[in-house]
Amino acid sequence: MYSSRREKVVGGLTFSGLILAIFLSYGQPETDLNDDGSYKIEATFSRVDGLDEDAEVRMGGVPIGQVIGARLNDNYRAVVTMRISPDVGLPVDTSAAIHTDGLFGTKFIELEPGGDEVMMTNGSVIDMTQSSVIVEELLELIISQGKSKRADAAQ
Repeated sequence: MYSSRREKVVGGLTFSGLILAIFLSYGQPETDLNDDGSYKIEATFSRVDGLDEDAEVRMGGVPIGQVIGARLNDNYRAVVTMRISPDVGLPVDTSAAIHTDGLFGTKFIELEPGGDEVMMTNGSVIDMTQSSVIVEELLELIISQGKSKRADAAQ
């Protein structure tokens, strides 16, 4: 009798702990603006190979934000969502490019501000983008050009 009651109490506490863990992990919906005042912007790229979530967003080499997500749009292009520091104003004609630290380093997004006086707000979209360069494709191109020049020189 005592063992059965104890099993029910332990089972109930375990179930309650599981419900609490689920509640805490899905608890409150994410707001558009964080407590620190940062804002979200999006940019659409053809390719984002190697760009990780939490990758840095930089301007002039200085970190100003981070990538918080990526998804495919209806045209099968990658839409990257970034969180930008509240003290950085971005003109609406800002461009974005995916760069690599060194030859085989981590990927990050480099923003190049435009000259417009109107600034981006939460939910703005960057229209001018440059996709990720694939190192393997670049090396393949260099090798094929070298072979082509060698073949021309042999003739």
